[in-house]
Amino acid sequence: MKIPFNKMQGAGNDFIVVNNLELGLTGEQLSQLAKQTCERRVSVGADTLIAIEAAKNGGDFYARYYNSDGSEAEMCGNGARCVARFAYEIGLALEEMVIESIAGDVPAQRLSERIYRVQLNSPAVFKQDIVLQVEGREIIVDYVELGNPGIPHLVVHYPDLAMTQLETILDLGRELRNHPAFEKGANVNFYDLLRDGHVVERTYERGVEDFTLACGTGTGSTAYVLNKKGLTPDNPVKVEVLGGQLQVNVEGENLFLIGDTNRVIEGTIIDENLNL
Repeated sequence: MKIPFNKMQGAGNDFIVVNNLELGLTGEQLSQLAKQTCERRVSVGADTLIAIEAAKNGGDFYARYYNSDGSEAEMCGNGARCVARFAYEIGLALEEMVIESIAGDVPAQRLSERIYRVQLNSPAVFKQDIVLQVEGREIIVDYVELGNPGIPHLVVHYPDLAMTQLETILDLGRELRNHPAFEKGANVNFYDLLRDGHVVERTYERGVEDFTLACGTGTGSTAYVLNKKGLTPDNPVKVEVLGGQLQVNVEGENLFLIGDTNRVIEGTIIDENLNL
């Protein structure tokens, strides 16, 4: 089976984008496609596969997000920015659009050829200063769920994060991601504040089960927590991730994620190992 696709990335978060309006693949097939084609070295490689489908509730289109392990995610902030650009450039949407998702509607806007802004799902749950027992010590975390059903995020302060090798906090990220206190598990966003007011962030993503170069909803959750706790005076909050910089405008309960997009590859998947 030949599958047309675009490879895109935003702040280093990379995606395989397919037009399921044309392909007509089932959810089970999309899950298998993600699991096989997102695997690096042996196929295209990506953090997430995004499939565009027909709108269900008056939006411009519906986007389904599949992690590299084949599990379906509620939404993806950087993925929404990339798929907004894809939809605009194939004529599926105008410069302002509404992307439907499991977690709810996501308004998106084209600011320039490569810069896109999306309004993340508003926080439905916010719990501050939760004390967890991890690796024999107490860890204080904040918990945020964006949308309904919510995308779960932990926000964890980690001093000197910019100088910290990810291998040294990999086990901690994994333990927090799977902590029994959170029924759905959680993405884990470590952060530190720099003197210039910028934020450093490193995210361990569920579904990918590793650190990624960026996580849009994680960045939004981190900016929300810092804003609510009065820890950063800046708005937009500028967040330095491994893949570059993202900005988040926090306007009450409304979160706007802004950043660059990049179309990397346009082609056809002919992977002979595909089993759909």
